[in-house]
Amino acid sequence: MEKITQMTEQYAQKVAKITKSYQTMAQIPEIDLATSPKELVWNDGKISLFRYKNNAKTTVKVPLLIVYALVNKQDMMDLQPDKSVVRKMLALGLDVYIMDWGTITRADRYTTMNDYINGYINGAVEYMKKAHNLPKVNLLGVCQGGTFSTIYAAMHPENIKNLVVMVAPIDFSNRDGLLFRWAIDMDVDALVDNGGGIVSGELLNSGFDMLKPLAKIRKYTAIVDSLDDKEKMLNFLRMEKWVANSPDQAGECFRQFIKDMYQGNKLIKGELVLGGETVNLKNIDMPVLNIYAESDHLVPPPCSIPLTDFISSKDSKLYKFAGGHIGVFVGSRSQNELSPTIVDWLKQRD
Repeated sequence: MEKITQMTEQYAQKVAKITKSYQTMAQIPEIDLATSPKELVWNDGKISLFRYKNNAKTTVKVPLLIVYALVNKQDMMDLQPDKSVVRKMLALGLDVYIMDWGTITRADRYTTMNDYINGYINGAVEYMKKAHNLPKVNLLGVCQGGTFSTIYAAMHPENIKNLVVMVAPIDFSNRDGLLFRWAIDMDVDALVDNGGGIVSGELLNSGFDMLKPLAKIRKYTAIVDSLDDKEKMLNFLRMEKWVANSPDQAGECFRQFIKDMYQGNKLIKGELVLGGETVNLKNIDMPVLNIYAESDHLVPPPCSIPLTDFISSKDSKLYKFAGGHIGVFVGSRSQNELSPTIVDWLKQRD
């Protein structure tokens, strides 16, 4: 009889939770991401440069350009008000710009790494230099955007005051990460050509899910217990919206990135050629802050750490973040520790 009573109580609790969850979901408005106010200041076709509006006093003279990866939207840097790298940096006195890579269509299938780096990133940097009447800007590259930013700094060291890279793959010889083991044997020509010159963002997302398949199951199982908690549901839905909004990739850029980086490791070997010029990491002589995540399964630490050994900078700092790839952006440690560390580091070198 006692067991029946317990089961009845548990059932009643579940029913009450489900009932409340309907009320909770009904109260949730449109899920908005990246709500920090910003204005479009420069564009080249579909590529846009935004400058964030800031009511706080700017305490760092040299503005910061954020370059995100192509595989996801840069909204992760400003996911929600209480989990925003951008908002924290603005509050601490930075003048922040960010690249938006736009939406890829078949018309963009021939866009190359050189177009992104020597074309779009360089165009944004030149705009910022002119707008602020400064010879150099600060550059922050994230994940693949960190690889691009490192290459840009090596090709245009005269334009970069300080370089910050976050969870950026640099040494692709590592095989700790499953993604790196997959990429080495990928038939990238077949993938690009069979897709009509475009690599589907949905396809790439499926691949990322397969890296840790149980993690997705645990995520959806755990959220069931939070269906009646509006704030937890909002957090969950914002992240899901960001993940789902994975843009397609320009085929030629994707092809070269897989062949030259994952399969050839040409950046570290000194064999990477863009726009007819060989990229020499020794040209990076400006201060460098290299941030890696201790538990990163997408870009394992051995992929990021070696950068310091291949540049000529006398002011290079390696920073270990105690977390995973996404925690760098949205975890509480990111707000309380990482963003202030970056701002302080830039202030000391302003």
